[in-house]
Amino acid sequence: MPQLRDSHLEAMDHDRLRGSRGGAFARIFGIETEYGVSLTGTERLCPAPDIARTMFQPVISRARSTNTYLQNGARLYLDVGSHPEYATAEARTPLDAVKQDLAGERIVARLALRAQKQLQREYGAEARVHVFKNNVDASGQSFGCHENYLLRRHVSLDDVRRLLVPFLVTRQLFSGAGKVTRDGFELSQRADYLDEAVSSATTRSRPMVNTRDEPHADPELFRRLHVIVGDSNRSQVATWMKLATTHLVLCIIEEAIEKGSATPFERCALVSPGKAIRAVSRDLTGRAMIDVVADSGEQHSAQSSALSIQHVYLEAAQDFVSRHSGLGSSVLDDAGQVLELWGRALQAIEAGNWQALSDWVDWAAKLRIINALNRRGRAHMGKSSPSWAQMKMLDFEYHDIVNGHVIESLERHRQLKTLISKEMISDSASNPPADTRARLRGLFVRRALASDIPWSCDWTHLVAMGDHHAEFEIMDPFMSDVTPDFEEFIDSMAPGYIERDS
Repeated sequence: MPQLRDSHLEAMDHDRLRGSRGGAFARIFGIETEYGVSLTGTERLCPAPDIARTMFQPVISRARSTNTYLQNGARLYLDVGSHPEYATAEARTPLDAVKQDLAGERIVARLALRAQKQLQREYGAEARVHVFKNNVDASGQSFGCHENYLLRRHVSLDDVRRLLVPFLVTRQLFSGAGKVTRDGFELSQRADYLDEAVSSATTRSRPMVNTRDEPHADPELFRRLHVIVGDSNRSQVATWMKLATTHLVLCIIEEAIEKGSATPFERCALVSPGKAIRAVSRDLTGRAMIDVVADSGEQHSAQSSALSIQHVYLEAAQDFVSRHSGLGSSVLDDAGQVLELWGRALQAIEAGNWQALSDWVDWAAKLRIINALNRRGRAHMGKSSPSWAQMKMLDFEYHDIVNGHVIESLERHRQLKTLISKEMISDSASNPPADTRARLRGLFVRRALASDIPWSCDWTHLVAMGDHHAEFEIMDPFMSDVTPDFEEFIDSMAPGYIERDS
């Protein structure tokens, strides 16, 4: 997957970008997942906060807090509303980000199974903890899946609004997780809860891109693009495609703005992103017409479909990859596969053959199961189709990472494609990516726990608070080398200790 470089660009800060070890188009990826929790199998109500606190007892025992960093470089914490949240370690490729995301599922599921045993002693042997990697609970409350992309600072938030948001609104054609509603089936779980395109708010009026300026890197070179429009995907391929296609679009935008040239995306700017995303979500054909800006003055509007807008982005990505393929740089290790899968997805929807996507697109996989249940009900004399409540239960089970069996069954019967083996997931749950600063954070956390000293850290700072107080800063997210300064810092915690590559 991509470590993008473009030697012909004459960026104003090109030397500094190169010094950051990133290269002109290299990127850092991350995913933050909020999980919903519930307890069934008992007549007594167990509030979600009690379930979450029980899950986090081992975390509190280990870190003296519900907010901690792990040996794999990731962050694990309880978010507002008692949602367990897992933020992946920094990854340099979409595929590594998927590994880290799946590692989060593994870690959270283990905590839930331990809590289940404890809660069974209080609520009975039939009590079951459910942890949902979805975006809407039974009461209709929404929670998020956030994507983070390291973005060049010369791309403004207005550029993001005009050039990126139309892609984010329409990519649900292949990245939507699907949702059962009383009014029918929808592509996206998040669409009904989003209002603005770009904003600093997250709860009062939910934007698609949050503008909070926390780059966790050199702020003169980078911003952290905090995308909160996406669904939580269970399909490994859908998660990968969501990140990889967005990465390619960002590369096109970065290059165009760096050169002072226009992109084909200008004609895709949306008049009302909130209205558009809901229209797209409710139309499985991709043909619902949405208003786009017809001129730079924003005085007139035209209409376009989600499919048409996606084709604009796909064709631009195909051109971008083609132009960079002969420059000796890796635009994207698997760019050909990404573009092929992207194109096939749009073709299938255009042809009305969404079933062809059910082996990797979450909403199509879910809808295929619902349709099969409907056919089975009609085929058996005296049996009616599943009720709305039964279909909603299936919807939730699809996203249950602890006691749900839908995804496991689909993967076992090869009806849902996978990219990452169980062994790779297990490794990612214990070890950080080797080519970002997460490697150094992981070494620090491992050593601090082994030394049993007070410690703290965040994305850019490591602090050992033992007898010899020491701090280390890692502003460059691409830095992964064990430097003499870092070795000295680690040795100050426990002389003679360092984990080296074999």
